[in-house]
Amino acid sequence: MASRRIADEPAYILHSYDWSESSLILDVFTRHYGRVTLVAKGAKKPTSNFRPVLLPLQPLRLAWGLAGEVGRGEIHALKGAEWVGGHVMPVGDALLSGLYLNELLLRLLAREDTHAALFDLYAGVVRVLGSGEHGDALEPVLRAFELLLLREIGLLPALDAETATLGALAAQGRYALVAEGGLRAAAGGDRAALTGAQWCVLQQALDAAAAYPATLRAVAPVAAELKPQLRALLQYHCGSPLLRTRQLMMDLQSL
Repeated sequence: MASRRIADEPAYILHSYDWSESSLILDVFTRHYGRVTLVAKGAKKPTSNFRPVLLPLQPLRLAWGLAGEVGRGEIHALKGAEWVGGHVMPVGDALLSGLYLNELLLRLLAREDTHAALFDLYAGVVRVLGSGEHGDALEPVLRAFELLLLREIGLLPALDAETATLGALAAQGRYALVAEGGLRAAAGGDRAALTGAQWCVLQQALDAAAAYPATLRAVAPVAAELKPQLRALLQYHCGSPLLRTRQLMMDLQSL
C-alpha cells in the first residue's frame, strides 16, 4: 500500500534539536495539522537542501510522509521544505519576542490539535516582528497574542464577569486575573488590577469579528497592567521551570 503524504502545508518551525550527527528533530506549527514533530534526515550536512531553509520565524511550505495515522502524535519524515518569503528574520527585541511566542506554543499546544485561526494570527504577528513596523507597539502586540492564545485553547475565563460568582463587574471596581481563581475582586496586593470597565472592553474586543486588531487597540492603554497578570497565568499553565526565553530576557536586562 502506498504511503500517505502531506504536501504544500503552511508551517513555521518552533524548535529544532539534534537527532544524530547529520539529522534534526523539528517541532513545527502547521495550519491544518497543528503542532507536528518531523525528522529532517541529513539536514545538518553542508550539501543538504534543508540546511538554509529550516529556520524559525520564517514562513515555509513543508511536505512529509506519515509514519502512522494523523492524530497519533508520531514523528514523521520531512520530505520537502520551501521558504515562502515575505519578510526577513526579526532582530533584537523582536527576535526574542518571536522566540517567546514559539516557546508558548510548544508548551501549550497539544500535538496534532488543529488551530487554523491561531496559525493565521501567529503568522501575522511574525510578519510584524520581521518588518520592524511594530515601533513602540511591541508590548501590546505580545499581550494581544497572549490573550487570544489563552482563549483559543480554553484557558482564559470570561473577562466581563467574576469567575467564581459569574456576577457582573462594577465599572469602577478593580479586578485581578489570577491563575487559580480567574477574574476576582482585587486584593490589597493586586497592584496591576484593571477596572471592571477595562476588562469589559477587552472582552468585547476578543468577541469582535476582527478579534486581533480590536484586541490590540483595547490592550494598548492597559498593556503594562496586563503584563504581570498574563505572565503569571501563562507560567501557571506552562508549568515549571521558568520559560527559557523569559529567563533570557531577565538575564539580558540585568547586564
